[in-house]
Amino acid sequence: MSVLPPEVHSALSLLLQGLQSPDNSIRARAEEQLTNEWIVAQADILLMGLVEQIQGAPEAASRSFAAVLFRRVATKTRKIPGSDESKDLFTSLSHPHKEAIRQKLLDCLQNEALPHVRHKVGDAVAELARQFSDEGQSWTELLQALFLASQSQDAGHRESAFRIFATTPAIIEKQHEDNVVPAFTKGFKDSDIAVKTAAMEAFSSFFGSLQKKAQKKYYALVPELLNILPPLKEAGDADGLMKAFIALIELVEEAPTMFKPLFPNLVQFSITVIQDKDLGDTVRQNALELMGTFADYSPAMCKKDSSFTSDMVTQCLSLMTDVGMDDDDAAEWNSTDDLEAEESDMNHVAGEQCMDRLANKLGGQAVLPPTFNWLPQMMISNSWRDRHAALMAISAISEGCRELMENELDKVLDLVVPALRFPHPRVRWAGCNALGQMSTDFAGTMQEKYHQVVLTNIIPVLDSPEPRIQSHAAAALVNFCEEAEKSILEPYLDELLSHLMRLLRSPKRYVQEQALSTIATIADSAETAFGKYYSHLMPLLFGVLREEQSKEYRLLRAKAMECATLIALAVGKERMGQDAIELVQVLGAIQEKITDADDPQSSYLLHCWGRMCRVLRSDFVPYLAGVMPPLLDLAGAKADIQLLDDDEQIRSVQNEEGWELVPLKGKVIGIKTSTLEEKHMAIELIVIYAQQLEAAFAPYVLDIMENVSLPGLAFFFHDPVRIASAKSVPVLLNAYKRANGERSPAMARLWESTADKVIEVLSAEPSVDTLAEMYQCFYESLEVLGKDCLTPAHMQAFIQSAKSTLEDYQLRVRKREEDQQEIEEGEDEPDDTAFAIEDDQQLLSDMNKSFHTIFKNQETSFLPAWSKLLPFYNAFITSNDSTQRQWALCIMDDVLEFCGDQSWSYQNHIQKPLIDGVRDAVPANRQAACYGVGIAAQKGGAAWSTFVSESLPALFAACQVPNARDDDHVFATENACASIAKIMQSPYTRIPNEQDVISHWIGTLPVVNDEEAAPYAYMYLAKLIDESNPAVIAAVNPAFIAIALALEAETLQGQTAQRAVAAAKRLVQMAHIDANQMLATLSPETQQTLRSYFSGSN
Repeated sequence: MSVLPPEVHSALSLLLQGLQSPDNSIRARAEEQLTNEWIVAQADILLMGLVEQIQGAPEAASRSFAAVLFRRVATKTRKIPGSDESKDLFTSLSHPHKEAIRQKLLDCLQNEALPHVRHKVGDAVAELARQFSDEGQSWTELLQALFLASQSQDAGHRESAFRIFATTPAIIEKQHEDNVVPAFTKGFKDSDIAVKTAAMEAFSSFFGSLQKKAQKKYYALVPELLNILPPLKEAGDADGLMKAFIALIELVEEAPTMFKPLFPNLVQFSITVIQDKDLGDTVRQNALELMGTFADYSPAMCKKDSSFTSDMVTQCLSLMTDVGMDDDDAAEWNSTDDLEAEESDMNHVAGEQCMDRLANKLGGQAVLPPTFNWLPQMMISNSWRDRHAALMAISAISEGCRELMENELDKVLDLVVPALRFPHPRVRWAGCNALGQMSTDFAGTMQEKYHQVVLTNIIPVLDSPEPRIQSHAAAALVNFCEEAEKSILEPYLDELLSHLMRLLRSPKRYVQEQALSTIATIADSAETAFGKYYSHLMPLLFGVLREEQSKEYRLLRAKAMECATLIALAVGKERMGQDAIELVQVLGAIQEKITDADDPQSSYLLHCWGRMCRVLRSDFVPYLAGVMPPLLDLAGAKADIQLLDDDEQIRSVQNEEGWELVPLKGKVIGIKTSTLEEKHMAIELIVIYAQQLEAAFAPYVLDIMENVSLPGLAFFFHDPVRIASAKSVPVLLNAYKRANGERSPAMARLWESTADKVIEVLSAEPSVDTLAEMYQCFYESLEVLGKDCLTPAHMQAFIQSAKSTLEDYQLRVRKREEDQQEIEEGEDEPDDTAFAIEDDQQLLSDMNKSFHTIFKNQETSFLPAWSKLLPFYNAFITSNDSTQRQWALCIMDDVLEFCGDQSWSYQNHIQKPLIDGVRDAVPANRQAACYGVGIAAQKGGAAWSTFVSESLPALFAACQVPNARDDDHVFATENACASIAKIMQSPYTRIPNEQDVISHWIGTLPVVNDEEAAPYAYMYLAKLIDESNPAVIAAVNPAFIAIALALEAETLQGQTAQRAVAAAKRLVQMAHIDANQMLATLSPETQQTLRSYFSGSN
């Protein structure tokens, strides 16, 4: 029964007709009427009217459209009168209206007979359920109705119930979980295929909404879940299988080990699906994706399965041969100029991507044997597709199998290089691809050991008759050359550049563009060696840049700009002469003619200006007025964000490049990422200008700081923008300081407006890795400002931010510990956990540098604020986590170093942790503690004398740990040596049996790695020699050799080195020993290095 009068329904029917009209103008008027006359004026009547249309309209199409429109309108955002709060339109209605509407809608769901209409009504019901759930309210009647519907005799009703559960799993409240297992079990066993797959989708969604601990009680459902699969395959139901695999993939992402008991069965079933060509490519790729997801989330389980890796490699390689099936001679492939043709849905691409995942997740030991069981025979096959697949497999696995493959590159290259001469062009293309990928994945080794093999074989490919091969060979050279040293490339430059210059005359524009990119890369790597070719290339590039060309040549000219400016950077301002100014003028002329927003020359130009600034330095200043306005426009761009209300809007944005769609509370937010990427790039270029021009850039600093950099610190739509903004702040401060002076009023005003924002963001930044960048921004800014740049209020605010950061860190650590307990025996720690730990370690490191810089600048004035964090230091310094202990030790070192005798006030927090740290098994902690003891002796004053004297046995023990001179331990050992020297030189220490201690200490030398520790050790040794100390006279040979080794290692420099040499000469004279005889005990290379120091000594 309708609660609205007939005239309302008449008006609403006309509105619905207008909204569905094929006439754009009628539809536009109807949309306007919908907004102004209904949504704004009478939203409650509109939603009730739509529900009654769903309930009573005789035409299925009308009911369906009313349901779609209801969902769209219900999700619109509406501001609550008299407040700043916004809510979904349905949620904003009065309670009686909401109750009436949702009950009527539920009746519609139960009474609708047609499946496709019922699905639309179900979507509307699910949307209301989501809104109630988000508001923390329950809809008991819905839950009861859905459980009843899942038991209905009507398969359509059972399916609808599970579809709604899938969309809004949060409606299943904790108290109803006991009903879940029976409902899903029955759904998995349903006689109707559509119900089974809907139940799978619902279970996947529900399972993903649970906490990890709550998920385990549903593991028992897996057998029934997997039993759905075989009948789907036997029936050839590709659509059903596709839905089932997608649901399984989501479950594997949540809890891969729940499938452990039946994993071998699931692997074999999936393999049969991948092999079954009758099922269609999409389903086969879904099955492949399921197995790839297992590799991603549970590599240990996959490696334990006896057939997983070999079966998967075989299927991937088989899919990879499914290439060019309608183009056997590659005529179509050769003729196309569209090199970016969409192939992501092709079998061969799916196979390549899965091979890459298997290699990265399972590693070389698992993947290489089955892969190379196939590759040698595929590389000699008569089928070009087999050879192509084998080469692409090498490209796919080289990154993940790097460690093992690097030792076998000779054999791999023996397989790959002959492909460059194979008759079929796609095999040659794949050969170029493999060499290019290997040049990146085995960077360094490929260039140093195999440059002759690679370059002498790929350079001739540039002369191939097929343009696509020419282009790809040139692209592979980019990979090789960008990782090559100048000395490696120099012998090949003539041949490389003569071939590439011929490609510049190719009739194919994409070949010319690639040739320019490759020349640019070679110039970047060859540096000054490229000067020889400057006079041949630069005139050609000037010709391209000056020539008026149509739109299709814009990218070519952009590549020419890139190439010219990279050459300029390689050869330098002096070699360019007047050409440098001329190039800048040409770039300016091009910029003035750019009118289209999509002109690729715009973004290329920005980078070109940055390079020319680096070339010209101060001579670039006159051109800033032309360069900066477009750069500042991009850097100051606001986020382009759209709320997408309906599926049509979503599809429209999806079809546009440069957008990211983010689901949020039942809606979809569209973010134009291309704008954000341009903003990020522009801020990075600003950093270059400020770094290169310093004081000359000062006129732009205030505007940029106010409108770009400081707002950018809180630009939460795009992490890279925040990071670039953080990097810009200290550079801009430095530029302004150079122009105005460190203590100028102008500098003080800029810092006053900057400091608060930089400190504020330390407690607001949500991303851990970006937060580390914010701390770096902070301490680098302090380094620019120098002594006493922080007020007490600044220091208090910093401590509050640091406290917030440390509390969040502790929560993350606890969460990781809880998650660790959930990992089953034999399972790998998830990759994201390892990355999260790395991010936290970097964060603590950058926090440490912040504390260090504050103490260095503020000294004891920081202690009142700093002491508020003592509970954190005390907790961290006794933690089982070595990273936390190191963090606390380093800060205690700063207190000792910069607060002098006032550090004694904190001796109860410092003494025991330092001694424990000297004995710490972790070298980095031992190093920090040893340094701290030494700095206490050097800077702490008389109060610390007893403590440091009593620390000597522990320091000597630190020098004698097993493998004390290994790379991991040597810095800790050398810091212990230097700290003993500091203690021995302290005016406050009284050392009994001093000569025994000195004799023992000489045995802790040399210091040949730590450039900071070396001067303290060797200046003490020089002092002992000058005093003719008996312990040194008794150890002439080790003392002399210790000095010699430090000189060779260059840990002694300048006056310190001269002082040590003079002492060494005095030592051998006192002992009447020939220095050359002692040098003769060293290696010939070391002797040669030291002759200049000791020639003539005896």
